[in-house]
Amino acid sequence: INSKSARMKFLLLQQKYLEYLEDGKVLEALQVLRGELTPLKYNTDRIHVLSGYLMCSHAEDLRAKAEWEGKGTASRCRLLDKLQTYLPPSVMLPPRRLQTLLRQAVELQRDRCLYHNTKLDSNLDSVSLLLDHVCSRSQFPCYTQQILTEHCNEVWFCKFSNDGTKLATGSKDTTVIIWQVDPESHQLKLLRTLEGHAYGVSYLAWSPDDTYLIACGPDDCSELWLWNVQTGELRTKMSQSHEDSLTSVAWNPDGKRFVTGGQRGQFYQCDLDGNLLDSWEGVRVQCLWCLSDGRTVLASDTHQRIRGYNFEDLTDRNIVQEDHPIMSFTVSKNGRLALLNVATQGVHLWDLQDRVLVRKYQGVTQGFYTIHSCFGGHNEDFIASGSEDHKVYIWHRRGELPIAELTGHTRTVNCVSWNPAIPGLMASASDDGTVRVWGPAPFLDSQEADGLNENCSNMDS
Repeated sequence: INSKSARMKFLLLQQKYLEYLEDGKVLEALQVLRGELTPLKYNTDRIHVLSGYLMCSHAEDLRAKAEWEGKGTASRCRLLDKLQTYLPPSVMLPPRRLQTLLRQAVELQRDRCLYHNTKLDSNLDSVSLLLDHVCSRSQFPCYTQQILTEHCNEVWFCKFSNDGTKLATGSKDTTVIIWQVDPESHQLKLLRTLEGHAYGVSYLAWSPDDTYLIACGPDDCSELWLWNVQTGELRTKMSQSHEDSLTSVAWNPDGKRFVTGGQRGQFYQCDLDGNLLDSWEGVRVQCLWCLSDGRTVLASDTHQRIRGYNFEDLTDRNIVQEDHPIMSFTVSKNGRLALLNVATQGVHLWDLQDRVLVRKYQGVTQGFYTIHSCFGGHNEDFIASGSEDHKVYIWHRRGELPIAELTGHTRTVNCVSWNPAIPGLMASASDDGTVRVWGPAPFLDSQEADGLNENCSNMDS
């Protein structure tokens, strides 16, 4: 007998033998062992083990020693699953084949759903198979929920906290405003204003636990401010030298250190009191990011590249090379993808692991202003960016054409931030002095929602 059919016979006879034993039919079991199993000359070691089960005093003892659930549906189904692996699908359908196909269909529908922004349970009980899955555009954050007008000059930056409960906005008006997000209504209200940033605030970074917020200024700003958000107190105001330019910052995942730098060649690692821990010479930093390994710092520089710097063993390596200046970049939660805003080119997606350009997103107007884009939505499936044509653009990560263009701002949109905890909430900051908060349509009747589309032109076609 070939080994495959011998193996199948062996599995069947083993079940027959164990079932006889469990029923106390020792003579019949012995007959199976001697007359049927042994002549197969297959897996003699196992036959010795099986013969030992003849000594079991009762059924419980047998089930425990054989690690077998006893006769009945469960053990026979398991036997069938084992046998199935030896049979071609043309003879016997693989187990739960229909369920597998239906689950694949649901996953494909979800992947094709442009506005899919919720956790879709792949458990078939929670999904209707009568209609294809499709998310309505009205549930997607392309409607203005709120216009925050408290800043009195250009708003250069906005960033939701890591837990999604607050939004920080930085402006040319020398202030940072912290807004509280209402967990029920998702409305934002002013929590506190942090004042005194003479140069204006063009970059903000929340500490990993959201206790602290670091604010940086534009090119000629040589100081960095570290605020305690809970108390509103300034913990550290750091400046190494008046000639410095500290325009970007990134927190180490441990929350005890940060890196900062600027285009004049400063690149520092500091503790929370502003003490210099390390310094890297000769890097003209445009934008910074710390990877989750706690060692690697990514820095885009004036040579149109992103390099990885290891402050522990002082090594550096090339990761991304562009043909135009990288104005800003951000990294996905898993550390795999980087989203770049490239001067005159727009928004580019890079795979940091394979070090390749994955996609160029179309539509956005990008000159030489620094515009900050972001990943967002459930599972970070979406990408949003500001633009010099006063719009916010949203793309599905896998598609090059925008799925939404949000209008309402009247000047360049400098920055967008998607709430990490509420997939349907996004904020944008503009030179028009306002922050717009975007959410789903206020009422979910589809006819009425279509009437709202004037501030959200549909790009599906």
